[in-house]
Amino acid sequence: MMDNIDKISKYNFWNNPIKTGFVRQHYLNQLMLFQNSRLIKVLVGQRRVGKSFILRQYIDHLIHSGIPAKNTIYINKEFTDFDFIAKQEDLKEFIQFYREKSGAEGRLYVFIDEVQQIEDWERIVNSLSQDFTEDIDLFITGSNSELLSGELASLLSGRYVQFKILPFKFDEYCVFQKKEKNRKNYMQFLHQGALPELFHLPNEESKTHYLSSLKDTIILRDIVQRFSIKDTSLLLDIFNYVVNNAGNLFSVNNIVNFFESKKRKTNYETVANYLNYLTFTFVIHRCERFDLKGKDLLGGNVKYYMNDLSFRNYLFGTNTISYGNILENSIFLELMKADYQVHVGVMRDKEIDFVAAKNKKTLFLQVAFNLEAQSTFDREFSNLLSLKNNNPKAIVTMDELPYSEKEGVDFIPAWVFDEYLIRIG
Repeated sequence: MMDNIDKISKYNFWNNPIKTGFVRQHYLNQLMLFQNSRLIKVLVGQRRVGKSFILRQYIDHLIHSGIPAKNTIYINKEFTDFDFIAKQEDLKEFIQFYREKSGAEGRLYVFIDEVQQIEDWERIVNSLSQDFTEDIDLFITGSNSELLSGELASLLSGRYVQFKILPFKFDEYCVFQKKEKNRKNYMQFLHQGALPELFHLPNEESKTHYLSSLKDTIILRDIVQRFSIKDTSLLLDIFNYVVNNAGNLFSVNNIVNFFESKKRKTNYETVANYLNYLTFTFVIHRCERFDLKGKDLLGGNVKYYMNDLSFRNYLFGTNTISYGNILENSIFLELMKADYQVHVGVMRDKEIDFVAAKNKKTLFLQVAFNLEAQSTFDREFSNLLSLKNNNPKAIVTMDELPYSEKEGVDFIPAWVFDEYLIRIG
């Protein structure tokens, strides 16, 4: 076991500083709210959004706040050096051995990346969270939303807090790239996407190869292997369909009919399952319709949005969907990054692009790439005016706007949308 400690020391802070990357302060602040709490901290999100870096950044924060480095353990099941922790018994044995040999006293901070790769990990996580004789603060990550679903959610009910990790926000992108927040740079942001690794790659070709490899890993490893998918080509084609229709309303039946028109055999249940599997990996997000009059979710048509626009831009080209859809996808992600619950609003024959709720407050948004056409302006503006309430209402656009408010409706350039969210609370 001592050999294993020596082998993994290069991934830990015990002897040397570890690279922590660009600091995601928003997520660190959230984690700090639960510092020294017995709650299990669970970080979920698509592969390569930066979950591992956030864990290392938090370890670095702990050490700078006075926690001895030897009181932290970082385990990453993506690396073969950690293969000796294969089952829940291995993890328990290793933690006990490490505490004895390291001389760590007091609270032990344990960080486990891709915890689902440890067999029966649920049992040890549950045990550590309940064992009052073990002073352990536990952090885990996973790349699918089933990590805490079903029976496990009931098992750990009240003993965990979840953080959904997403790609860079626009302000993070600007800080990292040392750019100003303006229209030109927001257009570049829409094209490049916001996955952290993209900013280290030298050209368009390398970015395309990276995203193609990432897509294959998500599809083949996280879905095909996990769910024993038989028709991989159909799964890929459904992914392609969602990418090319991101921001459009459609139903499972629409997809079934589309493939039947192409002489592809499928059925409602298969398509519905494959869509769910894609959402489990966080590569796409489902946005349901909400009846503003009946105050209830509606079945049938829904919208899906990409977790990052780079998949569409680099793998399918810039002409597959309109810039309006691209902007709408980006604003949806900004709302999620600001911790809003987001739906599509429906009121009789009118649609509100986003009904965003947070802390008992609701925001109504329309998104239009530009408002040059009077018909576009009238449609977006009148839809919001038809809402007879005092909630914040805004149109988000890529226009350089001559005004910021009209009849209670705010007009917000997309590149300062995050500032608007802060302003309205």
